[in-house]
Amino acid sequence: MIRSAIRRKTAAVSLSALILGAVVGMAQSRRSSSANGDRSIYAELRKAPAKAAAKPNPLEADPDAVAGGAKLFEMHCAECHGAAAGGGKKGPSLRAEEVQQATPGTLFWLLTNGVVRRGMPVWSRLPEPQRWQLVSYIKSLKPPARP
Repeated sequence: MIRSAIRRKTAAVSLSALILGAVVGMAQSRRSSSANGDRSIYAELRKAPAKAAAKPNPLEADPDAVAGGAKLFEMHCAECHGAAAGGGKKGPSLRAEEVQQATPGTLFWLLTNGVVRRGMPVWSRLPEPQRWQLVSYIKSLKPPARP
């Protein structure tokens, strides 16, 4: 009887230590990603194949492309990335340096393929010219002001 009580207490203490360790680990992980500005969310940009990344935007010189892209953004993207593309509850800021420094081909590739495991849909059904308009709009955004 005494041995089973000791075993139960030992198991309870072990379980408590395990839970405490998990909570502390999660807190440290959150602090670490906050300190990094959670830049890992932009890692997908580096996965674009070189051929796709080198693709130029055929609408780059089209003065109407940015306005068209802004309308498409409002319809399809603002819900996740925020009305001003500064980031939302689901999607990261598209004004971030990582996005603004990405090539038009990289952005087009990302729009086409999505990032399904992070909740970004595949937009390959959106006609190609409209995806390029979105790229034009995204590239027209100004990065956030530095403090």
